[in-house]
Order: sequence, then C-alpha cells, then structure tokens
Amino acid sequence: MLKFMKISGSGNDFVLFNNLAGKIKNRKDLAITVCRYKYGIGADGAIFLEKSKKADYRMRIFNPDGSEAEMCGNGLRCLVRFIYEQKISRKKSFLIETRAGIYKTKLEYPDVSISMFLLKEPEFNVEIDINGEVVNTHLLNTGVPHAVILVEDIEKIDVKKYGTMIRYHKAFQPAGTNVDWLQVIDRHHGKVRTYERGVEDETLACGTGIVASVLCGAMLEKFLSPVEIIARSGEKLSVSFSSDLSEIFFKGRTKVIFEGNWINC
Repeated sequence: MLKFMKISGSGNDFVLFNNLAGKIKNRKDLAITVCRYKYGIGADGAIFLEKSKKADYRMRIFNPDGSEAEMCGNGLRCLVRFIYEQKISRKKSFLIETRAGIYKTKLEYPDVSISMFLLKEPEFNVEIDINGEVVNTHLLNTGVPHAVILVEDIEKIDVKKYGTMIRYHKAFQPAGTNVDWLQVIDRHHGKVRTYERGVEDETLACGTGIVASVLCGAMLEKFLSPVEIIARSGEKLSVSFSSDLSEIFFKGRTKVIFEGNWINC
C-alpha cells in the first residue's frame, strides 16, 4: 500500500509519491498503472520525490506511457505543494534536481513559482511539411523540447490531429517534440494550447510549453514582461523575464484534488 496525493497545476494533474526512502523501484510500471483513467487514479503523470546529492530534493516524473520526462514545469510546482502538504519541510523555497538541471522554486501558497532557463539556443523559422502544408515552427528547449507555432485563432486548431503529426515528424526524431500553439492577444497577454509527448494528447496546461511560447514571443518582439497566459483549463499563469533572458520566472496556481492509498492488487 502506497500513500499518494493528486495535485493539479492549473489543470495539469499528477499523482505524487514520497520516495525519499527509495522503496519504490518500479516507477515506470506504477506510473502506467496509476495514470490510467477508469482503471487507475488518472493523471497526466506520476511524480516521485526522492533524495538528491546536488539539491534539497530530486524530482523524477514519468508520463502515462511509462517514459521518463526530463522536466515538467507544472509537475515541479505540484511537487513543491506536495512537500508542504505532507509536512516534509516547512521551508518556502527549494532547489530541486531534475534530469534537465537544478531549479529554484518558491511556495507562495497556493501559488508556486519556478526560476526557469533555456537549455539550448532557440531555432527560429524551421519549416516542416505536414501533408503538403508548410508549417513554420520555432524550437525552444525549456527543460524539454517544444515546437512553437504562432496562430491567429487558437480555437481553430485540431491539436490532437496536428500535434500527433508534428510530434512524430522526422525533423524531431528520435526524441520527438512537444507542440505548442500560441495566440498573441497583446504585448502582455496570450493563449497557449499544447500537445504533450508521453501523454500523447492535449493537456489542460503545460508549464514548459507556456514558458517556451512566451520566450518565443518575446524574442520575436511580440511580448514584453510580464506576460499572462490563458491555458486550455481557463486558468491564468504568468511568465516574467529580464531583457537578456538571464532571469525567467514562471508562476501559477496549485490545487490538491485528493489523497489516498494505492492498493496494489
């Protein structure tokens, strides 16, 4: 029997486990099982809080298909809320290790903010062919890879259809990419929809995707800091940044959905 807590980061939901003792070994299989709707708990991912030799804690996150993600912005925010709710620490700020690097986090209950960074130099205007249609993408890695596409009306996008084709496009192999559609409303407001690899569908919010989209817009001179983004969930998340992008902060709401015991039978 394993204790768990389900927490949502602006509609991006996760099942979280305390694995500081290192007793959970089958993370991949457990993630596949618990993330499954109707037969499991149902979630966009499973997160394990673990010990770190480099930071206060380590986050390991597994997608519903069992693949391990390098990083997840909303997942990291939910993990900070989990630490607080489980009374693991009463500190308000932590350094958390991920496969993408170490992130500074801060609890501003019920909001959580993260200091973000770009892992690679962005690539702009990368044209790919999708069934004879040329799609102009901008590639940014905010912990995981994202292909950002600017559109006039985000509501007209068939995210599942085109997300699948772009995510698996030969230009992004072998790892594939997350796909984000960005609608710029004005210099400080926008909307984002995301197709997430590993989930293999649209999610209600994607932290790294929102940050990638905002930074893309900023570098294309369409955004000025701070920027408020409306996610598919309807919730608003904020991204602020310095002019040289040496400082990037991502902030949003977290909500505890429920907690319980996972009975393996």
